[in-house]
Amino acid sequence: MDPSDLDTAIAARRITGPVLMGVVPGQPLTVTQRAAELAYSLNVKLICAYVDVTTYLSEEPDGRVEARPIDPDGVDDDIEGISQGIRERLQHALDGMGITWSFRTLAGDPARALGRLAESADASVIVVGTRERGLGARFEELLVGSVGVHLTHQQHRPVLVVPLSGHDRHQRQEGH
Repeated sequence: MDPSDLDTAIAARRITGPVLMGVVPGQPLTVTQRAAELAYSLNVKLICAYVDVTTYLSEEPDGRVEARPIDPDGVDDDIEGISQGIRERLQHALDGMGITWSFRTLAGDPARALGRLAESADASVIVVGTRERGLGARFEELLVGSVGVHLTHQQHRPVLVVPLSGHDRHQRQEGH
């Protein structure tokens, strides 16, 4: 093989799609910091998305897609308050970082919802954090799995999983 063929085969293209970051209440700001740094370095927008797992998407006969509660009797009336709280914390953290960002609230399974948004926004990368350490987090991961692992299996975009080291738990957190 001619060396110039190899150069052509691995030629890079410019990344233009936004960075998509999954956000959960109480998530350490380390994840936001890394996603913002990546968006800044790539000179692309940052899309922050919170997935409400108490709802699912339902397609209406007229083609509209609406979020419906999984348990109509247990509707969490505070979802707008949760989303607004996350948005305010993100605004506080991201103001002055020199990036353009937006916030979205999604419904359903987190990995599928983030994958759909990444596809529709043509995201260049998806950023998520690891779970906090502890028995509760391990039990939850055993039951529902890891969003990062599901993302790597359910869609084709790169996934950056930001580790939450022990000292980060004592730093300022989103949602608390």
